[in-house]
Amino acid sequence: MTYRVHVRVMPRAGLLDPQGQAVEHALSALGFAETRTVHVGRAVEIEVDAKSRDEAEARARLMCDRLLANPVTEDYQVEVEAD
Repeated sequence: MTYRVHVRVMPRAGLLDPQGQAVEHALSALGFAETRTVHVGRAVEIEVDAKSRDEAEARARLMCDRLLANPVTEDYQVEVEAD
């Protein structure tokens, strides 16, 4: 069975996020003064062939640990849905 896996990778809370700060300052300069904290991350969508939803999630987490996320500076969330 094929599963669609959505991975969201974000900088860890409390760590410097220069890209988020740049967006925050730009939004303020454009008149969006109500913005307080901006974090910029990335989204990755993967189709995975697996025997079960649990196997698809386990494989996706392994992909995150080995390539998609830096475990020192980033956290990730994995969501799996049947394709």
